[in-house]
Amino acid sequence: MTVPLSILDLSPLVSGGTARDALRRTLDLARRAEQFGYHRYWVAEHHLTPGVASSQPAVLLGQIAAVTERIRLGSGALQTGFLTPLAALEQFGLLDALHPGRFDLGLGRSAQRRTSALAEPPPPPAEARVVDGLLIPKHFDFTPILRSARSALYGKLLKQPGAEPLDLDDVVGDLQTLIAGPYTDDEGNEAHAVPGEGADLQLWILGSSGGESAQVAGARGLPFAANYHVAPAKVLEAVDAYRAAFKPSEVLAEPHVMVSADVVVAEDDETARRLATPYGLWVRSIRAGGGAIPFPSEQEAAAQPLSEQDRELVADRLDTQFVGTPAAVAEKLETLRRVTGADELLVTTMTYDHADRVRSFRLLAEQWLG
Repeated sequence: MTVPLSILDLSPLVSGGTARDALRRTLDLARRAEQFGYHRYWVAEHHLTPGVASSQPAVLLGQIAAVTERIRLGSGALQTGFLTPLAALEQFGLLDALHPGRFDLGLGRSAQRRTSALAEPPPPPAEARVVDGLLIPKHFDFTPILRSARSALYGKLLKQPGAEPLDLDDVVGDLQTLIAGPYTDDEGNEAHAVPGEGADLQLWILGSSGGESAQVAGARGLPFAANYHVAPAKVLEAVDAYRAAFKPSEVLAEPHVMVSADVVVAEDDETARRLATPYGLWVRSIRAGGGAIPFPSEQEAAAQPLSEQDRELVADRLDTQFVGTPAAVAEKLETLRRVTGADELLVTTMTYDHADRVRSFRLLAEQWLG
């Protein structure tokens, strides 16, 4: 069964490169993705991260929309802890007004919002297992990173003093009310989001577990994107929780799931493995709590081999990255689709050289889409 294939782009910097370089590569890749036949092109939201230039999705999506014509564009995901629902809708309403009917407003909880929910220590991670051919690794515990002094500093810089993020369900409810318009208080006062009211947007919720995000997406009858490429241990928990909570809505009669994966594709396995060599060092920089570094070159990665302790730190990500020929990676993606029951797949690729990254997406599209 062939399902739609889409791209998630972080606008990654590479070692020795600049944010300007990274953003220009994003514009080029988006144009090519449209030519290759990808269904959606989503950009991430990451702040204060040395190796990622995608910090303001709406601004970047406006630039991408100007150089593409048909491909759907979206946020993967807009962090709800740092914007009011009105501000988010005004941004995407403006995009829709200029490029009607092309945008997905993907929502995710911010790290600071998740931190506030951390009360009891998490249970010990379950052992890795294989489910019908799909590896479900041990869960990586992000709690120490989220509770770190660095995370607190980021929260201070990203939020207004004293501001408290809304629950995700309240955010979605306010967005839906503002889009339908008007927004009315208990005394009958009306507010209109301009632009935004009446916007032709698809609301999505992204999640990495069976918690609030999956449950709100299901209860609201919205499409849900489950995160295998960052939290592979909990992907089945996430999609199961979403489907269990699902209630039909005006948007969807049945659950609709998209699942993400990290891939590197090349003409042969040896080349693909070589291109993927820096990935472990890059993930280690995230897991160590300092944020993603600019993506290293293959030579830099070879000069800094992972220690046994480092390998343990990033094992779940390395072991679930799909690396190989077009046929081999497509087979792994099909396994992911089959086991999760995904209606769509979302792929992200990291390589040092832009040409290798473009080629990876092209080869995969030719294999997957025919």
